[in-house]
Amino acid sequence: MANHKSALKRIRSNENKRLSNRYYHKTMRNALRKFRATTDEKELTADLPKVSSLIDRLAKKNVIHKNKASNLKSSLVRHLATVKS
Repeated sequence: MANHKSALKRIRSNENKRLSNRYYHKTMRNALRKFRATTDEKELTADLPKVSSLIDRLAKKNVIHKNKASNLKSSLVRHLATVKS
């Protein structure tokens, strides 16, 4: 167990950050699942900027890696292209 006040504070703050990151990561996964399940072209076109923005924010905060964010956004655009054709 930690012996210093600063170490105890770090443990508390790390736990809060972990829970926050977990919440945002789960929110992103749900948004992706909803996006991939949709087949309406208009709805997908409207939702793509929102989901991309969410992914970018998580990459910026280091919740997910920037390359993973890139791969996810790429797969969303490919899904939209397949629905359009």
